Amino acid sequence: MEVEMPNGKPGSILVLGGGIGGIQAALDLAESGFKVYMVENKYSIGGVMAQLDKTFPTNDCSICILSPKLVECGRHENIELLTGSEVIGFEGEAGDFKVKILEHPRYIRLDKCTGCGDCAKACPVDNRPNIFEELLIKRTAAYRLFDQAAPSAFVIEKLGEPPCRARCPLHVNAVGYIQLIKAGKYEEALALVREKNPFPAITGRICTHPCESVCDRARFDEPIAIDYLKRFVADYELKKYGSFQWDLTKDEPKGKSVGIVGAGPAGLMCAHDLLRKGYDVTIYDALDKPGGMMYAGIPSYRLPRDILFGEIELIEKLGGKFVLNTVIGKDIKLSELREKHDAVFIAIGAHKSRKLRIPGEDLEGVWGAVEFLREFNLGKDVKVGKKAMVIGGGNAAIDAARTLLRLGADVTILYRRSRKEMPANPEEVEEAIEEGVKIEFLVTPVEILGENG
Repeated sequence: MEVEMPNGKPGSILVLGGGIGGIQAALDLAESGFKVYMVENKYSIGGVMAQLDKTFPTNDCSICILSPKLVECGRHENIELLTGSEVIGFEGEAGDFKVKILEHPRYIRLDKCTGCGDCAKACPVDNRPNIFEELLIKRTAAYRLFDQAAPSAFVIEKLGEPPCRARCPLHVNAVGYIQLIKAGKYEEALALVREKNPFPAITGRICTHPCESVCDRARFDEPIAIDYLKRFVADYELKKYGSFQWDLTKDEPKGKSVGIVGAGPAGLMCAHDLLRKGYDVTIYDALDKPGGMMYAGIPSYRLPRDILFGEIELIEKLGGKFVLNTVIGKDIKLSELREKHDAVFIAIGAHKSRKLRIPGEDLEGVWGAVEFLREFNLGKDVKVGKKAMVIGGGNAAIDAARTLLRLGADVTILYRRSRKEMPANPEEVEEAIEEGVKIEFLVTPVEILGENG
């Protein structure tokens, strides 16, 4: 039976609040033929009545009294439960209101959840305060308020985006994989990393980890070693299986091809994502091997070549093709690429050092850090003297200094600001000092002098 309001429209009533009072009101109205919408900001109805015998001495079991009402309310054809919701606006007049309701996500589908609790058993986040139990015990992030809750579906608690994830350029779920590592689920943690970052072994060694600069743990002692944990799970897989184990699933072929110019980080990431989506991808690069600055700019002591090329192999496993030793404009024209492919992505990078703009920087024996590292990493003969000075305090400067040290030079870094202001990774600076690199701070060269060649 459906009741009509005085204006002739089918009657519906909003009950705000899912405590025992709201439940009884909803049942009475529903039995009278009204369509009832019950809005409750928690993810289950029942209010505090289920806790009554926990806080007030009584001979009755409050849940035994409440449960039949919960079941009846959940099953009544005239009652629609809107849990995890709040009223954010309404307009109109008595008998003809329009209400705007904001429904917060549960992150678990109501129509699919059977209430089995397997998600809570598998959830690695097990330190959340249990409000229902008056904070006496902890619960998991996947939870149900109490066993007899209505609806019986579980919900996942999410407290916004963590600062570490927000700061990460790829928005990798650091909190998620750290919790999985904590639970000993290393392979699941690695799979979570790879949802956003297909090269965890590489980035685990060279990433500047901006996530750690905003880690909340630093308020108590020091940031969590997020980057090293990523490296740990990637190395764990490599040690366990002897090779990287990838999920090679792809979308159905699109029948479209994309040419990518540059096999550095940007080109490889673009290739990976396009291959996953079903596109044919060909990557062109001027060097003899893929990797871009990871190959030509970063020394092997920081990024071992077996790790670098081992992870890049994923691109070929997914069906990508590399065309190496190919310079665009010399070996093949850009116009030819545009004719050959449906789209072209340019990822050529920045392979030149910045000039100091001081006299003498063009003298023989004066290198830009990028050019010096490139020559060294490509196996070319690089001549250095007994003493070497490196000007600058960035990562390239530290890499150049440590490389010069390995070539037998006595190395000093000149930096115009303080150590605290050095843009290089602090751990890289510390390692350079431990290896024997000397650093002079608050020093600015004004001229480079040459004598006897």
